[in-house]
Amino acid sequence: MKMGSLNSVLIFNPEDVRIMFQHEGQYPKRPALEALKKYRKEHYGCAGIVPELFFNYEQTREMSRVKRRHTHPPYWHPIKNQQKEDTAISPDNKAFIKEYIEDKYSSVSPLKGGELVKPTIEWTPWTKRSGVIARNIGKYPLWLKDGSKVACTLLHVLDNHVVRYIPPEVYGKTMIGQKIFRNREPKGCLVVGAEATNPTRFTKMYCNLFAEAGLMPKKRLARFIISPEAALPPGTPLSAGHFVVGQAVDVYGKTIDHGFQGVVKRWGMKGGPASHGATKFHRRVGSIGSGRDKARVWPGKKMPGHMGSERRFHKGIQIMRINMKHNVIYVKGPVPGGTNSIVQIFDTSLPLRKPKAQLPYPTYFPPADGSLPEEDINDPSVHVFGSPSVSI
Repeated sequence: MKMGSLNSVLIFNPEDVRIMFQHEGQYPKRPALEALKKYRKEHYGCAGIVPELFFNYEQTREMSRVKRRHTHPPYWHPIKNQQKEDTAISPDNKAFIKEYIEDKYSSVSPLKGGELVKPTIEWTPWTKRSGVIARNIGKYPLWLKDGSKVACTLLHVLDNHVVRYIPPEVYGKTMIGQKIFRNREPKGCLVVGAEATNPTRFTKMYCNLFAEAGLMPKKRLARFIISPEAALPPGTPLSAGHFVVGQAVDVYGKTIDHGFQGVVKRWGMKGGPASHGATKFHRRVGSIGSGRDKARVWPGKKMPGHMGSERRFHKGIQIMRINMKHNVIYVKGPVPGGTNSIVQIFDTSLPLRKPKAQLPYPTYFPPADGSLPEEDINDPSVHVFGSPSVSI
């Protein structure tokens, strides 16, 4: 067979097909693929290579720039919500299903994989513990003992439970693990769920994620990179006592979505003059090019566009108060996202803000004697109303 253009080759036998695809990195266009499909039944020897070639051709994609924002979940996530409600179930059967769910999940979930084993390695400031999932429930002011007022954000730690632990030797081989630990020693991954709800809302594929831990399906899931010695068995509850007052934490969440905005609001530009001859130039960006040899628009130029709805870290936020009764954490300053948004809280990664004192390791557990902790635990700098101001 004479090898010319790959797209003009007439396929006669399986050997010709193999010769045609010996050129590495070259793929035929649509006419050659149609010819392969046409002669696939006649030339049975080609059947082993044709599916692979079809897959490589169809799945090749190219983007000029990486897309920054995706509004859909990743393709590897299982389908979460039921597409439609089954209306054929009678009211009696619905009541029976509700009763069965209450009986199955009413008791406390046992720890899977044995009881919690005390870590053999002592805690250090460089140990990576698990984090928690919380909901932003609003803002609240606190007064310090020097008379100054600080605005705090209230983060309600939901019913967090450990769903699964992925050891380093397994997580380091995944697609995300290879990217994170490319030149470092791999660490483990802890999957945490929050906000248990009715299992009938979710698909069977999604509910199977919680079968190993024996938990009720959760609406929220998060992964935390942890040290292997800080691993927790599935079913372990996590509360606000996982942190201590005065500690610096990192908060991860999605910022408020403002939609498409101009440069005045998006980047804080001045805009044009309001009067004195300005025509349709009041809030515009102005010149965007460069002079002389750089006669082009530079990549990354601040322009109008979509504002907000970005996943951001807010690092080094101080914890001012912890309410142990309602699992509420008071953090100093704002956090990404608005009221009622979901955030993740974990130990800070800033080297100069890491805690020096011992933290609950690997997490906080209530006292064995059943005694209740203090309801409000405040930072020493916070003024507590009702406390004596003068002592004689």
